[in-house]
Amino acid sequence: METIKNDKIRPGDKELGILYNSGKVRKRREWRGFKDTMYDFGQWLWLWGVMISVSLGKGFIKGLFRYRWMVNYLAVPHMMDKFTIGQRDETLRITHISMGYVVKEVAVVIKRCLRGDRRCGNDKKLSDKSVIVDENAMISFLMGFPDIIALQREIPAMFSANLINQNSAIHYIDVAQMFGIPGDVCPMPETEAGLSIDDDLVVMGKCYVQVNTTCDGSMMGNGLMAKRLEKEYGIPTYQMASPLRHKSEDVQEYAVQEIKNTIAYLEKEMGMKWDWKAYFETAKRVNKTTRSRLEWLDINSTPYPQFTGALFSLYNNTNYLGNCGRSEEFPLIDEKIMKLVHKGYKNKTMMASEYRHRCLVWGVQPQYVIDMLYWMILCWGVVPLTDMLSMVVEREIAEEDTPQNREQAYYDMAYLAENMIMRNHTHGGYEVLVDQLWEYCEKMNADMVMLWEHMSCKALTGMHGQFEEQARARGIKLVWVTHDLCDPRIYSRQAIRDQFNQFMRTVMREEPLDPSIEVLPDDNAW
Repeated sequence: METIKNDKIRPGDKELGILYNSGKVRKRREWRGFKDTMYDFGQWLWLWGVMISVSLGKGFIKGLFRYRWMVNYLAVPHMMDKFTIGQRDETLRITHISMGYVVKEVAVVIKRCLRGDRRCGNDKKLSDKSVIVDENAMISFLMGFPDIIALQREIPAMFSANLINQNSAIHYIDVAQMFGIPGDVCPMPETEAGLSIDDDLVVMGKCYVQVNTTCDGSMMGNGLMAKRLEKEYGIPTYQMASPLRHKSEDVQEYAVQEIKNTIAYLEKEMGMKWDWKAYFETAKRVNKTTRSRLEWLDINSTPYPQFTGALFSLYNNTNYLGNCGRSEEFPLIDEKIMKLVHKGYKNKTMMASEYRHRCLVWGVQPQYVIDMLYWMILCWGVVPLTDMLSMVVEREIAEEDTPQNREQAYYDMAYLAENMIMRNHTHGGYEVLVDQLWEYCEKMNADMVMLWEHMSCKALTGMHGQFEEQARARGIKLVWVTHDLCDPRIYSRQAIRDQFNQFMRTVMREEPLDPSIEVLPDDNAW
């Protein structure tokens, strides 16, 4: 691709390596010029305000001393710095607005968890309105239950804790392996299993809905958690199984029946009736989310992408999985982001002095834990346009309440569940995992693919040769970056970056834009 240069003067730190030391935090906050530094500092204070509000919730003090994972949340502001590195102008504001709302959503989950937990707040009224939901579930089956609280208790204990602190999962991985679970299982479900074995998950809710999410390892962890809740705490578990060949028409009737069975189960267990009015209002918000995401992707296909990187995926994760149209606030956040995206595109705002390559990110990704994607932009001028986890729902669903649409709604809910993040490309066969990658490359005008090779994920590793062969045939540069997801002992942050550094120097024959961050002393950082 043609290199695009940014002639606009970017006030502040030019060499970002000066911010790092060998300790756990940076030497100082990044200087971005007066206006952007003041904005960034104001958002930093806002984050502390969110954390203080959590600490005032019922059950917080007991939870702080009861659950090992709670201490990770002291590092929330550092996590935000990881996502805003080197950013100015509209991109800085897009990051703070989107990530700020993700933090707010997780804060609500933590407050509910601690308030309803039998060991901490023990709020029975809240607990009786709550359904524990699998962390990886697209909660489309709750779109018509406005009064049910979807409690994703694994989010604060595992996912967002690991987002903040790369070492947060290590203890639970070791617990699971001491229990007899093999060490080559994906560390994500292994951590969740370890949390359950260690009795470090909150206990509340009237029932638990699990899904056959991404892999055998995930279902293994589900089995452990279900048995503990059922046998020790009397909380029943329901398994919703979406078909794996989700692109095939002959499995859709089965998928619809699974949705209907789940709704019937919840009506019985929760004593609440399905509300069609609430469902279609929620469907409108899901469609708004889909339209916004597709428009952001359209802008990312131009020479001046705006909403990119790990945060694009993380925000969409939260919006689809954790929310699925149930919150009235998300469309308002989408509108704020959209205004900034349009403004940044009009102003030709860039995040680095040069954009040398346009990259698609594919595979099972650890990019939330480290600032890899923003580092690629700043160090090498490689722009990650989008990633596998963001290429999910691609069509709108029925949103008008008619007799025909009520029947169509079950197919739409099944479609959302089947296209759950981390499922719609790892299941469904060769077409969705390999063929669609090249379609997205063409659509996004990408000349490079970074393929995360998760060493404990069997689904993608077996396709290694096909990816390489087809990339060569299309003239697309393909770089493999190996990792072990949330276990940094296997591949450290610098070991992950070094693979990309070596590719850029030896294959692409290029020098970094900012040599000061080619090697960073951050292996001990949060």
